[in-house]
Amino acid sequence: MSEQTQAPVRTVRRVVVVGAGMAGVQTAVALREQGFAGDVTLLGAEPHQPYDRPPLSKAVLLGKAEGSAFDVDFEALGIELQLGREVLGVRPGEHELDTATGPVPYDLLVLATGAEPIRLPGTEGVPGVHLLRTLDDAERLRPVLARQHDIVVVGAGWIGAEFATAAREAGCAVTVVEAADRPLAGALPAEVAAPMTAWYADSGTTLRTHARVERVESGAVVLDDGSRIPAGAVVVGIGARPATAWLKGSGIELGVYGEVVADDHLRTSAPDVYAVGDCASFPSGRYGERLLVHHWDNALQGPRTVAANIVGETPEPYDPVPYFWSEQFGRFVQYAGHHASADTLIWRGDPAGAAWTVCWLRETRLIALLAVGRPRDLAQGRRLIEAGTPMNPDRLADPASPLKAAAA
Repeated sequence: MSEQTQAPVRTVRRVVVVGAGMAGVQTAVALREQGFAGDVTLLGAEPHQPYDRPPLSKAVLLGKAEGSAFDVDFEALGIELQLGREVLGVRPGEHELDTATGPVPYDLLVLATGAEPIRLPGTEGVPGVHLLRTLDDAERLRPVLARQHDIVVVGAGWIGAEFATAAREAGCAVTVVEAADRPLAGALPAEVAAPMTAWYADSGTTLRTHARVERVESGAVVLDDGSRIPAGAVVVGIGARPATAWLKGSGIELGVYGEVVADDHLRTSAPDVYAVGDCASFPSGRYGERLLVHHWDNALQGPRTVAANIVGETPEPYDPVPYFWSEQFGRFVQYAGHHASADTLIWRGDPAGAAWTVCWLRETRLIALLAVGRPRDLAQGRRLIEAGTPMNPDRLADPASPLKAAAA
C-alpha cells in the first residue's frame, strides 16, 4: 500500500474505537490525555469490563487473582463504554459500523480488534479442548488445573510454555507436543531456542518434538505416529491471527496474514480509519520491512500515535523497537528488536546457566537481543537499538561488562 496522505477530519465530533483490549482502551485514554473533546465510544464484544491479558496465563489461571480489569475510570474520562456489542461489518463510504443491534456512525474509526487464537483442526466442539486468550478461557481452565488433570499442551511457543509453567505449578502432569524440532521454532533461530529445551525437563514437563496431532479423543491425544498420550484436558497454543474476518468486503486493505495494512502513522487504506495493536501491520523504517507485532507493548505504544493524529498534532512515524517478555519455567525472558536482518549473533554468558543474553548485530549496530534473567542487558540494549549506536563485538561478548560499555 502506498503511504496514506489524507489529513484527519477537521471537525471530528465522534471517534469510535472497535475492540476493548489494551490497544482499544489505551487509544480512548490517549485521546483524552491529548485533549480530544469530542465523543469517544469504545465497543467491546465481550461482556466483561476491559481487562489486561498477560495475567490470564499466570495469576488469574492459578486462582491468585479474580480478574485483571484495567484501572480506568471510563465515566470520569467521558468515554462511552458499550460492552457485549460485537461489530459485524463496516461501511467506510457511509462512515458506519454494523452491529446486531443497529448501525453505529463515526467521524473517525479506530480498529483495535486484536488477534484470535488459531484452532486445532478437527477439535471444534470436542469436550476438554481449550484455548487461552480470554478471561472466560482462563476461568474455564482454572478448575481443570485445580483438579490436577493430566494435561497435553499443543504447541511449544510462548503461550504454550507459559501455560505449561502454570499447570506444573498447580501440580498437573504436563506433556507439550510440538510439530517442529524445537520450542519457539517460529520465533527464534535453532541455536538460540536449543537451550530452552532443557527448561521443560527441569520443570518436570515432558516435551515431545516432531509430534503432530492426528486427532483428539476422549481422554487422549493421538499423534500421527499412532502413539496415544493420556489427556484429561488439552490446551491449544499454536499461534494467533488478526481478528479481522469481519472486515472482508469492506474495501479496507488486508495483508497476507489477514492483518489490516496500516501506514507509518497507523492510517488504513480507508479515509478516516486507523488501525492499532495486534490486528495491524505497519512499515518499519528501522528494519526496512513491514512488521506485524502481536505483543502487549505494541498495543500500549501505538495508541499514542493514533491519538496524536486525531487531535491534529504531527507525530513522528510509528517505528518502535518491538518488545515483549515471557515468564516460563522460573525464568524471565525478554526480547527487544527484530533480528531477521542480522548478520552477526553474539552470546553474553553461558546458555546452560541461569542468566544469559543473545545479541544480534547488523553490520556493527545492535538490532535485537534476547535476555534471560538479565533485565539490565535488556534495558540498556533497547536504548542502544533505538539510538542505532555502533557496537564493539568483543566487548559485547563479555557478560561481566555492562552492555552499554560495548558502545564503540
